[in-house]
Amino acid sequence: MRVFSETPRRVLALYAHPDDADIAAGGTLAAWAAQGATVDLVIVCDGAKGSLDPTTDVSRLRDQRAQELQGAAQLLGIRDVQCLGIPDGEIANSNEFRERLVRLIRTSTPDCVLGPDPTATFFGGVYVNHRDHRELGWALLDAAAPAAAMPLYYPNTGAPHQVKTMLLSGTHEPDVVVDITTSIDAKVAAVLAHGSQVTDDPQWVRSAVMGRAEAAGREVGIRFGEAFRCVELAH
Repeated sequence: MRVFSETPRRVLALYAHPDDADIAAGGTLAAWAAQGATVDLVIVCDGAKGSLDPTTDVSRLRDQRAQELQGAAQLLGIRDVQCLGIPDGEIANSNEFRERLVRLIRTSTPDCVLGPDPTATFFGGVYVNHRDHRELGWALLDAAAPAAAMPLYYPNTGAPHQVKTMLLSGTHEPDVVVDITTSIDAKVAAVLAHGSQVTDDPQWVRSAVMGRAEAAGREVGIRFGEAFRCVELAH
């Protein structure tokens, strides 16, 4: 395990649901943005199924979560945020979806791409990783390695672009930690901005977020961190 100390010039984060990026990598995105990186965020799903109440007005929830997403992105210093609007539960690692991801990578031209680790399925015998996370993770790996960098893949989506580094969150095999000591408050604020999803006491949520960041930081001797599996695609 090591500290990931580089600050990329351009960053593209792709996550499934409106609050996923803040929970998984909000501190990293905020820290890098504050250090001058250009940070773009793409959320794939509309979030309209994110409720346990069967009487939920899905159109209202979709709009609320879109507003929450924009507010959280502002707190993190993200330059551009967009939502692809795919219904929750319907991400598929299809040729069409990979083409969309390749277009996004070639348009954003990131040095570093962040997204979910699709190999992480079971967590502690009490949680199964959401299908959307796994499908997006596999599609993102396929899009970045090698499709986006090779001109004969999806030639109508722009000029080829080689991603240098991928950081995969929610992994069972972390090997790097990003120092988020200076951005932990921004991460907490961004998580709390998703009011439709934060049903627990805000102080409990803050404690939980900070406790997880402390545990990650402890692995490498820093106060707060976020852990990732690092894949170096170019040197």
